[in-house]
Amino acid sequence: MVEALQTEIALRKAFFKGTRDGESYTDIIQTIYFGGGTPSLLDTKDIGVILATLHRHFSISDEAEITIEANPEDITPGKLSAWKQSGINRVSLGVQSFNDEELKWMHRSHDAQQAHHSILEIKKAGFNNFSADLIFGIPGQTDRQWEKNIEQMLLLETPHLSCYALTVEPKTALYHFIQKKKYLPVNEEQTARQFEILIKKLVSAGYEHYEISNFALPRFRSRHNSNYWKGVPYLGIGPSAHSFDGSRRQWNIANNMRYIQSIRQGIIPAESELLTEDMQWDEYIMTSLRTMEGCDLNYVFKKWGKAESLNLKAASNIFISSGQMVLQNDHLILTDKGKLFADGIASALFK
Repeated sequence: MVEALQTEIALRKAFFKGTRDGESYTDIIQTIYFGGGTPSLLDTKDIGVILATLHRHFSISDEAEITIEANPEDITPGKLSAWKQSGINRVSLGVQSFNDEELKWMHRSHDAQQAHHSILEIKKAGFNNFSADLIFGIPGQTDRQWEKNIEQMLLLETPHLSCYALTVEPKTALYHFIQKKKYLPVNEEQTARQFEILIKKLVSAGYEHYEISNFALPRFRSRHNSNYWKGVPYLGIGPSAHSFDGSRRQWNIANNMRYIQSIRQGIIPAESELLTEDMQWDEYIMTSLRTMEGCDLNYVFKKWGKAESLNLKAASNIFISSGQMVLQNDHLILTDKGKLFADGIASALFK
């Protein structure tokens, strides 16, 4: 797999040389992200090999943000030291909860003590920039238990938090258990209430709620994820990896062995689609409304024209009147109330 990743990197070396909005560009890489999946299971020397290959084929900024996703049970002083030496400067940790019962319910491999200890080890290793995930809306989770999870993160001085509502996907074990009434169903009122608790506690503690699921202390926003929401081109390497060049999306095959076999033949096993104007509109609405900066009507005017800008403003009046959105300096921004219905509001403004 590592050899295949190296080969794909070489095959993709010209990805960022092209045109964007009619102008030629050659980008210097500003962010690198190891994830999803569990890249922390990979031998540390292989992480170094992949980074060295990237440096051979791309121009990478000396100030690049380089993140690796990890689970608490994978964190050791040796791994942290090796990651740091290879150039990784940010860790994203899948904590999910500091409550042992909740972790067992989610079938996580770590316990609360490991979660706490792993963050201490990350800080001890000199990673000032790190993130941790939490999940809320777990059936049976009390508001007080949820508050304790947030408070633990604050005590550990975690600079960035990604907090997600539990979702139940069809054909999963959780979906099956809920259908069989072995587990309680997700309670929407509980989820909404705990989201409001989250916002109140973190914002009062000085965090920026800069994207619906993401909170950061000043200067600790995820630069990599922020680029997604801004529509910046990105290259994905490996099975299932997605890429975007500004107008076209591409995604690699998911099957590991078929991916490796194809790459060995010098063929990138990918499908792609060219985004229509309407698709680009929908993506911009969806991603911009998730951010604290909101949807820029001046950008809409520049890209789609005056009529579309005025139409969007008019269509948003119903959400402004209901207190779910505000218009500030020609930006449509969701209120805390509106963030609870972000997907529905965005879809109402789609083409």
